[in-house]
Amino acid sequence: MRLLAVVAVIYAAAIGLLAAPDDVEAARYKGKIGGGPTGGTYTAFANAVAAFVPEVESNIRLSAVGSGGSWDNIRRIDDGELAFGLCNAIDAQLAWEGRSTEEGAKYQRLRAVGYLGTAVVQLAVRANSAITSAAGLAGKRIAIGNAGSGAATSAERFFRHLDLWGQVKPVYLGYSAAAGAFEDGTIEAFWVIVGYPSRAVVSASIKTKIRLLDIGIQAAESNFYARYAYVPTEVPAGTYGAAMPACTTFSDAEILVCSARVPTDVVFRVARALWSEQGLAALAASHKMYRKMSVDNGLGDVTIPLHPGAAKFWTQQGTVIPENLTPP
Repeated sequence: MRLLAVVAVIYAAAIGLLAAPDDVEAARYKGKIGGGPTGGTYTAFANAVAAFVPEVESNIRLSAVGSGGSWDNIRRIDDGELAFGLCNAIDAQLAWEGRSTEEGAKYQRLRAVGYLGTAVVQLAVRANSAITSAAGLAGKRIAIGNAGSGAATSAERFFRHLDLWGQVKPVYLGYSAAAGAFEDGTIEAFWVIVGYPSRAVVSASIKTKIRLLDIGIQAAESNFYARYAYVPTEVPAGTYGAAMPACTTFSDAEILVCSARVPTDVVFRVARALWSEQGLAALAASHKMYRKMSVDNGLGDVTIPLHPGAAKFWTQQGTVIPENLTPP
């Protein structure tokens, strides 16, 4: 009788574990979310997530960690070092399809969670500079973001497209460091891809009047948009000082991604927390770029398949999952 009782208990426990593995995993889940360089929106978002999620999901702990940015997060998620991270949508698409490296490596452990906002390319020079186009930057030192960041990758992509990559002098600095170098005169320009106004550009413009280059014109004339899915965008006049004119440029979407290894229920609960009314308020408070986040646009410009946990969440919200975003 005792033996039968023990077997029954073990059997019941086993059935319980098999019936709800995600719930068991969620009950003790700890992971890392990759942010970005100091002074960027990625860092603000990752910190907000790490602080907010445990408030509503006490069994889930996410630690915000610094990173190089978009590409760094993609690689570290694919390697299993990070559970979640932020990246640019075009970077994610190229990584997923194997078009991000000369070797054609595919980062297919990457999964999408949802759309966060729009990241706008802003290429700043001094207001009194004679530089009026990207071509004028030949031979000039340009801060393009940390190595491995979405900023550095997008800058290289654009300058290569214009056959200028071998002529410009890229300097790999994060946004805050770039603003300081710009003020010191050690660089002639710096490139960011964030929501505007960028804190780094604002910081630089306090001591030095700046102007943004109209690189959107060159992007259109060179068929850049036909090759990459960037979106023509305008930075309004006066964004960085009353005298600054409007600027034509281009933008990418910022998305939250995760590893395919993260349990379904963990991703579902994280998505449910972030896109709740309280979660959206917390994220909007971290940076105004995230004020446009909503359930209605939760899949806007997402370019790779969803994690099953994210698909479950969006389906519950009444969102129709497009075929190209269906979990593999």
